[in-house]
Amino acid sequence: MTTKAIQGYHLIQPEDLTWRLSNLMRIPNADYLERTGSENLGARLWRLPPKSANTLHKHVRAEEFYFVLEGVGRLRVGNETLTVPKYGGVLVGPDQLRQVFNDTEAEVLWLILGAPEELEFLPGAQAKPNMSLIYPVDPKGLPPELAGAVWPPTE
Repeated sequence: MTTKAIQGYHLIQPEDLTWRLSNLMRIPNADYLERTGSENLGARLWRLPPKSANTLHKHVRAEEFYFVLEGVGRLRVGNETLTVPKYGGVLVGPDQLRQVFNDTEAEVLWLILGAPEELEFLPGAQAKPNMSLIYPVDPKGLPPELAGAVWPPTE
């Protein structure tokens, strides 16, 4: 399966966004590009509540750019923990294990861009993704900074 470029442009207004909870970690997020048909780029807002974490993961091909819009971001990449100020960003290669987390009492809003899209996750993909490549360790494992925290919340 090869990716194709979109034709023209797509304007996405804030009211067009649909917020949902992520499957594993229950983090509110909104996908900017789901309606555009882009097969090259992913862009999603992630609103991390206090004392929460997203999945511990890596990618097969995609680079990801993490950008803090509100608050002070925390990101673990490999064995390092990075503190990212408002309007700061971090580019992470596909082979690096990474996890966005929030060990503060204030919500943090991230914009995360990824490219190229992992073809196995696109609608209509022929091949199923090998999840052990994305989650080589427990994806729900929390960073040491959240020791004692309980996340994701139980329903």
